[in-house]
Amino acid sequence: MNKPLRIGLIGAGMVSHHHLIAWASIADQARVVAVADPSADNGARRATEFEIPRIYASAEAMLAETDLDAIDIAAPREMHAPLVRLAAAKHLPVLCQKPLAPNLQQATDLAAEVRDLTRLMVHENWRFRGYYRDAAAWLREGRIGNVKQAQLTLLTSGVLPGPDGLCPALERQPFMRREKRMLVAEVLIHHLDTLRMLLGPLRVTAAALSRSSEQLVGEDGAVIQLQAGNGAGVTVFASFAAHGHPATQIDRLEILGDKGAIKLDGPQLICSGASPQERVYDLATEYQGSYNRTIAHFVQSLRDNTPFETAPQDNLETLRLVEDCYRLSGWEALQ
Repeated sequence: MNKPLRIGLIGAGMVSHHHLIAWASIADQARVVAVADPSADNGARRATEFEIPRIYASAEAMLAETDLDAIDIAAPREMHAPLVRLAAAKHLPVLCQKPLAPNLQQATDLAAEVRDLTRLMVHENWRFRGYYRDAAAWLREGRIGNVKQAQLTLLTSGVLPGPDGLCPALERQPFMRREKRMLVAEVLIHHLDTLRMLLGPLRVTAAALSRSSEQLVGEDGAVIQLQAGNGAGVTVFASFAAHGHPATQIDRLEILGDKGAIKLDGPQLICSGASPQERVYDLATEYQGSYNRTIAHFVQSLRDNTPFETAPQDNLETLRLVEDCYRLSGWEALQ
């Protein structure tokens, strides 16, 4: 049996916890043997929690002193491109948290630059949630016929002050406060990617972005109109400042076909039509499960030398939708 791959993790912040749980679930295939983070406290905490033998203050030091088979980048988005270049120079395969770069042009340039140096996969895990994988299977099986329209809704009060005066989403992810591109680039990028996985190629036909919270630099509301390749209309209706809604993020999706429909309402997925079916999911399990499946796919693709589902060229199509949302809305010109 092949020895477990030796993985170096760059970034020991909040999201790294979910990465490390996922790596631990396939310890017979791959193990994180080193972690790099400029915060000594963060690095030490993760090393203790997950029995990681080596801690470094920088990715450069880790790459210079540790024999590795692949890199997992869970650092802030502004560091993604330079870290990918650093690993690519060592010809190490890379799994990089989304987005690949702060904007489409930088991501396109990066993908072209490292294409012949290494294998690169974008960690876009939303599409790996169980209910979306099942919905995709139902669509492939033709259970609802030809898709005619779809709507995805995400409404949360996460950036509104709660009874304690705190904004839950901003307490959980403080960096959101300063992001000039917040809701679409940080959150809805997942949903746009998932819709692409479900419905095929999409293009943005119109977008309206807004901000309600004074604690943000970027947008917290979005209405996005898209069109699928077959002409079906698709709408994304989202807000992080939705009064009367819980602070938790719950996806709701309806896909209408000429022979049936698929409806996701939080934990419940229903297929109506000639082949009705209903499934209920544990949302917490699916949240972590999406990390587990993404990382397992990365490792399996490396071992089998097969394509990554979220290779750069695929992910660039998602980034193109994000870019079009800002361009068509004129959001940045108005700020």
